[in-house]
Amino acid sequence: MQTNFTEAQLRDAATARSNEVLRTCVHCGFCTATCPTYQLLGDELDGPRGRIYLIKEMLETGRTPDAKTVLHVDRCLSCLACMTTCPSGVHYMHLVDHAREYIERNYKRPLPDRALRWLLARILPYPTRFRLAILGAWAGRPFRRLLPGKLRAMLDFAPATLPPPSAWDEPQTFPAQGPKRMRVALMTGCAQRALDTDINEATIRLLTRHGCEVVIAEGIGCCGALTHHMGKTEMAHHAAARNIRAWAREMDGAGLDAVVINTSGCGTTVKDYGHMFRNDPLAKDAARVASAAKDVTEVMAELGLGPAGHAPALRVAYHAACSLQHGQKITSHPKALLRAAGFEVVEPAEGHLCCGSAGTYNLMQPEISAQLKARKVANIEATQPQVVAAGNIGCMMQIASAASAPVLHTAELLDWATGGPKPAKLAGAR
Repeated sequence: MQTNFTEAQLRDAATARSNEVLRTCVHCGFCTATCPTYQLLGDELDGPRGRIYLIKEMLETGRTPDAKTVLHVDRCLSCLACMTTCPSGVHYMHLVDHAREYIERNYKRPLPDRALRWLLARILPYPTRFRLAILGAWAGRPFRRLLPGKLRAMLDFAPATLPPPSAWDEPQTFPAQGPKRMRVALMTGCAQRALDTDINEATIRLLTRHGCEVVIAEGIGCCGALTHHMGKTEMAHHAAARNIRAWAREMDGAGLDAVVINTSGCGTTVKDYGHMFRNDPLAKDAARVASAAKDVTEVMAELGLGPAGHAPALRVAYHAACSLQHGQKITSHPKALLRAAGFEVVEPAEGHLCCGSAGTYNLMQPEISAQLKARKVANIEATQPQVVAAGNIGCMMQIASAASAPVLHTAELLDWATGGPKPAKLAGAR
């Protein structure tokens, strides 16, 4: 694709990167075949190719974004299926991230949208605030019908129960069981710490059982993904910088073999820290952290699954989170590990399509999200699973709100199969 940025524009690092991305696009349109919003809406501007044209024109002219461009960029899930499909290697993620940052700086949204985004950015990344917000959502449910669609979506998102805070998420070190094979830092996350504390506890048991010393580093928190995808770069970088400094201290101290992440949406962002901080004084440490970041299934594939057989051979429908299969290109490890653990693994149709969660998408685009959820759950139900496995808390919450089978994190099943307790979510399951 030909671009016409000025020399002055290209002196901006973000614009220079967008120029590189745009120039790799050959207009082929293969991306539309796997884009969830294009499949649902059938509008060229709701597919990657159409969005690329809109973003190109907006950035080249340096104009104030118009409502049309903002609408179609906002509708993008950042599922990154287009990057898996693209034969030319267009790095759409960096382009759409820049577009969102540009829109955030230069476009004044309607007041309700500004208020919603302000609220989400100041609640979801903070577990204590998030817990209080869920309590508020419970109190507001009797008035659900009186609220506009997006506020109703927020009430509907709130889970029926809320686990107490887990002491396992506090800064500490968990010793390896048996000979130590690795020393790893676990990212405990933000929303996950409020919504499902079982995931981190299962991950810690699984890793220590397989010879890992697991460190919960002092000072870690949200990875920055939630605000990054809203275009709130300063907030995102502030959150990410805390993690980079915390993990760099561990690397410089006793050392780390990996930074383990069990929420794939976070993993995609942490693995991109090197790019995010390429022009920052933290660039070197950010690159070190990014190169050390691994999904929990990558680490377990490297370690090799220990003796299994402690769990029954349940029929498990594996949901491939977009951030895992498209963002990190991890496709085989979770399924291979589940099979090695003794489970029967089935793969639902249209596994490449997003479930509609996509960070805060289900709260900001509830109508499209609901359509994608219904499509995803129908494909999962068709496999007649006893359990659904996934590697991302957002996907788990989205699917669990409509699926008949319990939804567990892959690490929970692997922990159970190798000697951990039976997951509480399976109580009473068929």
